[in-house]
Amino acid sequence: MNAPSRLIAAIDTADAVQAARLIAALRPHVGLIKLGLEVFCAHGPACLDWAGGAPVFLDLKLHDIPNTVAGAMRALLGRPPAMVTLHAAGGAAMITAARTAAEAAGSARPRLLAVTVLTSLAPADLAATGVMATPGEQVLRLARLALDAGADGLVCSASEIGAIRAAFGAEPILVVPGIRPIGSAQDDQARTATPAAAMAAGADYLVVGRPITQAADPAAAAAAIGAEMAVAV
Repeated sequence: MNAPSRLIAAIDTADAVQAARLIAALRPHVGLIKLGLEVFCAHGPACLDWAGGAPVFLDLKLHDIPNTVAGAMRALLGRPPAMVTLHAAGGAAMITAARTAAEAAGSARPRLLAVTVLTSLAPADLAATGVMATPGEQVLRLARLALDAGADGLVCSASEIGAIRAAFGAEPILVVPGIRPIGSAQDDQARTATPAAAMAAGADYLVVGRPITQAADPAAAAAAIGAEMAVAV
């Protein structure tokens, strides 16, 4: 894969017109379109058609009892996304149920990516939820659980890529959010990295939202990030 095909543009807006404009401008410069909770809650599965044939990274972070998550997965198979996220913290049975349901799509099966520790969470945030482990320790614990249960890969910050690769090798798909080009605002992300640093560390895909979508020229911003990624590939 070339570098731009490994860039995922996050379209985090409930405004259908704005989303359509962004997707049209960005498709030549990215590999996948990320649609998340905001747009999905506003428009439902119909939003999957907005990508105009581009692969969709559906970031719903499913987290419920196994039967409910399996039902949600089956409901997505009418328009199967390329990838869909679920929380590793939902447990092994939930992930296995999701994988079993997804298998009904055959070769069009969505790849399941388990979210380990949100990139907005710092150690103090984890401690406040009762998790005394460091983010890195918790990521590895949840990564092992998820991969053993049937997840195809993980969503993690760039800070944990090296440890995950050391523990699990090259096979898991690693999708890395919290990407901030040099000079960009950190916003609400606690664990960030530049595109080049994340690719050099071993990421398969990078998710970039506001540095692209809030730029004066989103297409140019995406192209610049793709060029920075290419240097590290």
